[in-house]
Amino acid sequence: MIVKELNGRMPVIGKNAFIADNAVLIGDVTVGDDCSIWYGAVLRGDVGSIVLGDRVNVQDGAVMHATNGRSSVKIGNDVSIGHNAVVHGATVGSKVLIGMGAVVMDNAAVPDGTVIAAGAVVLAGSELSPGVYAGVPARKVKDGSPAVTAMACDNAMGYLEYKNWYKE
Repeated sequence: MIVKELNGRMPVIGKNAFIADNAVLIGDVTVGDDCSIWYGAVLRGDVGSIVLGDRVNVQDGAVMHATNGRSSVKIGNDVSIGHNAVVHGATVGSKVLIGMGAVVMDNAAVPDGTVIAAGAVVLAGSELSPGVYAGVPARKVKDGSPAVTAMACDNAMGYLEYKNWYKE
C-alpha cells in the first residue's frame, strides 16, 4: 500500500481495516474502523479531505478526490463504493451502494438508504432523496424502501467478510 503524507497531512486508518498492497492513500484521508480499500483504489486527499465512516469498502480501481477549495468527500457507515466508481467531492450517507463505474460529482448529496446503479452519473450539486438511481444523468427509478436499504447494507456486510480473508 502507498500511504503518503502531503502538505503536513498523513492518512489516518481506523482499527481492523484492510488496505490492499497497491491501494493509494494520500494526504487528508481518514478511514474508519473495519473498512476495506481494495486493489488499485486511489484516495487522493490533496486538495480536499476524504473521510470514510465505519465498514466502508472502496472496491478495486475506485477513485476519490475533490475540487480545491470547493468540495470534500464524506462517506457514512456501511457503504460500498463499487469497482471503478468515482466519488468526486460528494457527500454519501450511510447504507449506500455506489455501483460499478458510477460517478458522483462535486457537492452532490446521496442520502442514507440509496443505491446508485452501475454506470450512473450523479451530476454536481444534485440533492437526491432515498431510492435507486440509474442512467446518465442519474434519475430516480425506484423509491427508497427498507428493501433498498437492506440491499445496500448487505453488500457492505459481505465486504466485512471478504476483508477478513485477506487479513488472515
